[in-house]
Amino acid sequence: MYASGVNAQFILCLFLASALVVRAESADYFIYVSNERSGDISVIDGATDSVVATFKAGKRPRGIHAAPDGNRLFVTLSGSPRMAPGLDENRAPADKTADGLGVIDPVERKLIDRWHVGSDPEQFAISKDGRFAFIANEDDSSASIIDLVSGQSRGKVKVSDEPEGVGVNPQNGEVYVTCEEKGEIFAIDPDQQRVVATIETGGRPRSIAFLPDGSRAYVACENGGYLAVIDAASHKLLLKIQLPTGSLPMGTAMATDGKELYVSTGRGNAVVVVDTQKNAVATTIPVGNRVWGIALDPSGSKLYTANGASNDVSVVDVKSRKELRRIKVGDGPWGITSIRAAK
Repeated sequence: MYASGVNAQFILCLFLASALVVRAESADYFIYVSNERSGDISVIDGATDSVVATFKAGKRPRGIHAAPDGNRLFVTLSGSPRMAPGLDENRAPADKTADGLGVIDPVERKLIDRWHVGSDPEQFAISKDGRFAFIANEDDSSASIIDLVSGQSRGKVKVSDEPEGVGVNPQNGEVYVTCEEKGEIFAIDPDQQRVVATIETGGRPRSIAFLPDGSRAYVACENGGYLAVIDAASHKLLLKIQLPTGSLPMGTAMATDGKELYVSTGRGNAVVVVDTQKNAVATTIPVGNRVWGIALDPSGSKLYTANGASNDVSVVDVKSRKELRRIKVGDGPWGITSIRAAK
């Protein structure tokens, strides 16, 4: 009897120890990566930095973001062919039936719906309350406003040619849209659905990140190799921060405390860290090839980049400024976002 009791206690201890190990290794977040060429989504476990799932999304998944409550993710899909700027679009007909905003269930890890939201949607941003998405329609020179409960359109605002990046001011909710062709930023009042300012940045602007207090916006300008810094109150261009030679700035991710901005550099194959208090480059971190999408984990301690040419994701330790590893994903990783694990 005594021996049996000891064995039972020993087995119980082993069970509890195993449970603790499993719990310690369970991710408290996941990274979702949109793979433009293979038309699927890769899911990375934040605890092990390994791919745990891949599922089909549709044609050319690009911009990807999670709702603030983490219950759903959204990804833009496009039936327009991939082409370099300036090519004749009539050479390759677009499949407009494939355009839309895909709705993803992060628990089931699958696409559960697709809403028609505009023509050739690319990047988008979600309102702070999670009710609306503001979507850049690249070949329609417009930004759509979509209700994220019903999937219905709530309006459309005209901008200029080739809208791409979208950002929402975290304080007043204003929506900024970058337009590549003329190097312009359109500031939009989402309630009145009208343009309140147009800011010239030049340099083919790609993406936008705001300081947490909403006072400034940083715009990645690819052709100029610089960041345009905008005063969000006056809608005026304050200055340009020149990035290291070879930089083609693309994606932007702001640290939670707003002290640093992380910028992907496309074929510069690096992430540039910018000190937002000094408005100066702090350092450069080499990553994978043609780095585009960029996102921080929920704690802000690790940075993930979508490397479109090397078909992998770089994991960067923010504190040490070092690339920790690369994770193979699908073909043509483009967008990337983090989401806390369901409890």
